[in-house]
Amino acid sequence: MIRRGHESDPQATTITLTSEERQALEALAGSRKSEARMRDRARIVLGAAAGLASRAIAREVACTPGTASKWRVRYARDRLAGLSETGDRGAEPKYGPGHGKRILAALDRPPPDGYSNWTAPLLARDLGDIHEQYIWRFLRAQQIDLSGRKSWCQSTDPEFAAKAADIVGLYMMPPDNAVVLSVDEKPSIQALERSQGYLKLPNGRAMIGQSHDYKRNGTTTLFAALNVATGAVTGQHYKRRRRIEFLDFMNQIVAQHEGKEIHVILDNLSTHKPKRDMWLKRHPDVHLHYTPTHASWLNQIEIWFSILSGKSLKGASFHSVRQLVTHINSFINSYNDNARPFVWTKSAVHQKRLKPCFADQWFWILVGVETQQPKRAWQGARDRAFDLSINDPPLFHWITDRT
Repeated sequence: MIRRGHESDPQATTITLTSEERQALEALAGSRKSEARMRDRARIVLGAAAGLASRAIAREVACTPGTASKWRVRYARDRLAGLSETGDRGAEPKYGPGHGKRILAALDRPPPDGYSNWTAPLLARDLGDIHEQYIWRFLRAQQIDLSGRKSWCQSTDPEFAAKAADIVGLYMMPPDNAVVLSVDEKPSIQALERSQGYLKLPNGRAMIGQSHDYKRNGTTTLFAALNVATGAVTGQHYKRRRRIEFLDFMNQIVAQHEGKEIHVILDNLSTHKPKRDMWLKRHPDVHLHYTPTHASWLNQIEIWFSILSGKSLKGASFHSVRQLVTHINSFINSYNDNARPFVWTKSAVHQKRLKPCFADQWFWILVGVETQQPKRAWQGARDRAFDLSINDPPLFHWITDRT
């Protein structure tokens, strides 16, 4: 406990505590988990509130009179928040939000002649007053990778919402007594022949390896139909993927489901949707549903093609097209033995526009060398999205993303 001293200091700052403040300071002063300096500061304030002079407090806390005076003045001015030194050390930040905006604006300009993309040294040279190390830190905080490359495919179909709602409705609420099929082609599957075996690395690790060189032995085009209800796949191989091959495959599909209403989900390939579809007129029980342009990912058969590539084709070697065809057919038969339907759970499919430039992006603010939590400002640009009504698939309405 702090003993009351006999010294008086008429110029010392007076401290008056509320019951809540006293309780908080006493808890801090007696805590075994808080820092020693924080406990000392709490004891200094409690001593000042008890009427002790700074010299007497200094003797009790084992600090200098200047330190005791400093913290009693800080507490009188800032209360409990004044006990912390956060943000009170070091030089003023050299860079601020304006520098971040300049970096993003520079990224929207073409790089210097002879360069394919910006780098931090090039940006520093172009901006002049921003160090390249800060540029690297800023870019990492924004999660901007100047060397990374990734392609995209943006759908600009004006009927995106209606088409997407139609397809999602078939997945989540298929018509009664009808068959829903996802149909597409996987063209030009190569019969690549290469040496294979196990590799033993110097560190003792063993893995499957294959030679860098290979021999092309021809290609095949796989037409496939996925039954959305059962997950079973029907496949047929052709040398080409013209309209005639597509209709031959569709005739096989119709023969397998004779007398049933068939809903077929397709992409917008020209062989799928001619200007005058006489075949569709001859098959009134067949209904074609087209995905929005550049949105074939809505077709579930694309999921199965990914499974085929990863589990059957990747790393395999074939000395002929016939062996490749037999290999794929064996995989289809094995897959159908344990086929399960894909469960489509997303009832709302969004169509978002890409940000036109870096300068329009929200960004984090760097203070000194530390990164604060994201501080986002509403820029006025709102992404347009679609909320698809599954109860009535052809119906839809607009919503605005305000998050």
